[in-house]
Amino acid sequence: MSDFDSISEPAIAALVRQFYGKARRDPTIGPVFENAVEDWDEHLAKLCDFWSSVMLTTGRYKGNPMAAHIKQPIEPDFFDRWLGLWGETANEVFAPQAAEQFKFKAERIAESLKLAMFYRPEAIRIARRPPQ
Repeated sequence: MSDFDSISEPAIAALVRQFYGKARRDPTIGPVFENAVEDWDEHLAKLCDFWSSVMLTTGRYKGNPMAAHIKQPIEPDFFDRWLGLWGETANEVFAPQAAEQFKFKAERIAESLKLAMFYRPEAIRIARRPPQ
């Protein structure tokens, strides 16, 4: 049973806290978070600002998620685990329509981060046509 039918600041805070509680205990992604975050209260507040900006367009988040993630020892498969836990938690916290909105945004964010962190066009060999 979901606690929230609509997206609000208290709902975002509940999602963020519940998700990161799970993520910190997760054997795949937990160690990355535990090594990267020194002050969890501060980090969770920043994440609430981030999701408030994403979902409610409040503009509260002032930061650079790309810079924060690119310096971490993140592997591409971590994103799948993150999205799995995020979707599971969104389904627990929200009614289906709101949960889907959070999952959609998370997928777009993960895609952007993965492209920035791992896409290397110079590594792709392009077959050239011989001159005619």
